[in-house]
Amino acid sequence: MAEQKRDYYEVLGVDKSADEAAIKKAYRVLAKKYHPDANPGDAEAEKKFKEASEAYAVLSDPEKKRQYDQYGHAAFDGGMGGGGGFDFSGADFGDIFGDIFGDLFGGGRSRSSARNNGPMKGANLRTSVRITFEEAVFGCKKEIELNVKETCKNCNGSGAKPGTSPETCSKCGGKGQVVFTQQSFFGTVRNVQNCPDCQGTGKIIREKCSDCYGTGYISMRKRYSVDIPAGIDNGQSTRMPGLGEPGINGGPRGDVLVEVIVGRHPIFQRNEFNIYSTVPVSFAVAALGGEIFIDTVDGKVIYDVKPGTQTDTKVRLKGKGVPSWRNKDIRGDHFVTLVVQVPDRLSNEAKELLKQFDAASGDSLNTVKNASDAKEGQENKTAKEDKKSFFKKNKK
Repeated sequence: MAEQKRDYYEVLGVDKSADEAAIKKAYRVLAKKYHPDANPGDAEAEKKFKEASEAYAVLSDPEKKRQYDQYGHAAFDGGMGGGGGFDFSGADFGDIFGDIFGDLFGGGRSRSSARNNGPMKGANLRTSVRITFEEAVFGCKKEIELNVKETCKNCNGSGAKPGTSPETCSKCGGKGQVVFTQQSFFGTVRNVQNCPDCQGTGKIIREKCSDCYGTGYISMRKRYSVDIPAGIDNGQSTRMPGLGEPGINGGPRGDVLVEVIVGRHPIFQRNEFNIYSTVPVSFAVAALGGEIFIDTVDGKVIYDVKPGTQTDTKVRLKGKGVPSWRNKDIRGDHFVTLVVQVPDRLSNEAKELLKQFDAASGDSLNTVKNASDAKEGQENKTAKEDKKSFFKKNKK
């Protein structure tokens, strides 16, 4: 009895709604894991590899996938999987096995890089600069120093000793790429990678420049002025185009990314474009109302506190926050928490006046005493009534 086949979607570990990219990604993982060249002599791995390849051959083909979704394995009985072995015609395994063989045999990702041997942009450089809270809010200019690569004047960037020139690489014929073949489960697979002799440049330098040692560049320290935009936040970066590493094969230079590290402020805290702070309010102002000063990034502003203001009252100062990075005319808000201060040092005169104030506004200082006196008075009253009732009963 023939072994029943597993569902193709189950084999690849994808849903029926998976798109072509998801199907290819799932198969790539399985093919790399169970490929016979990576598991020599492992019959179980070879079986799983065949099973995954069969599933991919069907699900990667729109027409075959449609038939499978409608009829299941019966759609290919006698043709694909019945008696004559599975038919892999039409299935695109090229780029997948190119990557697999690159990983298995030391090529890494050279295959993809070898295909793009034209001009390439240079790498970006990264640095950081420290700024204050206010500088982050309103923007500023800062100076930075970088080690940058400049074209070697001795060899004009060729890397070769003056009077000599780079030679065409004999291994790749100046193409920067070499082709090798590898026997796989499906036969001979053709793969392309960067030339190991010239590192993909197509040129060999026999006599290197004594100044740049064949690189074509000299490293030097340079100072630049960088504009820090208003509204930038801690950890964000601003870009300086064209000041990074030199390009490859005539490509443009990379960029410089300057990350800002914003110092802490003793009063203000920031959340996105809003600023938060806490302002103390005296007991008298909180009770009677009055004007106070509130510190903002724009300077001090006057705020009128309402009578009877309680501690932790929130105040919103509209438009006193951080400007938007994209539009400095749009700003966040400043949220202030008012905290009523209780004086901890009072003169005898102030204490006496405060007692008089308390007596006139509820006598809170004697709350417990008044409650105890009231309780004692009630108990005495109850005792007298009980005693009176007792003598009245005995008299009868």
